Amino acid sequence: MSLTRPQRIERISEALETAASLRLSDLAGALDVSEMTIRRDVAAHPERFNCHGGHVIAAQSAVPSAGYVFDREREAHAAGKRAACELALGFIEAGDTIFIDCGTTTPHLARRLGGVGEITVVCYSINIAEVVRRLENVSLVLLGGFYHRSSASFESPEALEVLKRVGINKAFISAGGLHPDQGASCSNFHEVAFKQEAIRRSIETYLVIDSSKFDRVRSAYFADIGDFDAVLTDSNVDAGLRRRVEESGVRIVTR
Repeated sequence: MSLTRPQRIERISEALETAASLRLSDLAGALDVSEMTIRRDVAAHPERFNCHGGHVIAAQSAVPSAGYVFDREREAHAAGKRAACELALGFIEAGDTIFIDCGTTTPHLARRLGGVGEITVVCYSINIAEVVRRLENVSLVLLGGFYHRSSASFESPEALEVLKRVGINKAFISAGGLHPDQGASCSNFHEVAFKQEAIRRSIETYLVIDSSKFDRVRSAYFADIGDFDAVLTDSNVDAGLRRRVEESGVRIVTR
């Protein structure tokens, strides 16, 4: 039975509690209606939602800090993030073309790239670009488009096409959650295509997370555990969780 407009509105509100933005196409599919119907639903409640660039976002007056909030997360678990990125640095060699994911962990890696020799960094995050553009040894490929404040990252079909044409030696991927059964997930659906394409394009792929991300599941799944060559994290990861993740076929490297 088809959902009524009030029921669809509630479903959209619930989804935006764990994601900063939702694709119109994803919502239309999940609710079994057309994208135009979703647009009409959103337009009928400007106090709750807005449409921007093919996405639905919460109106600021309705949800000032929905889901993953970049500024709030920036300093959380900072020691663990730094430790994971110190490990990641050891996998980078002069001449590499590396993909650096968005998030609040990976800037710790970007700030450490000054001494690794000539490399190319591919990213879709403004906070990564802002760091590496100042490094003389780094050539920068910034994938632009619609800007998402929730994760300081960009999105566009054209940017994804550019990523498909870039040869990547190593990809350093971030996540909001890593679960032994549910795999790797994040809070923003617009990140999924970039993460998945970087994983497909790279020769080596590393998940760079602090130990607090273990056993968590976020709303946007993007990879199985076995899609990574290694998980780089800090030494506080629970022994039982570590064993369960490694049983999925990936090694965990700690610092």
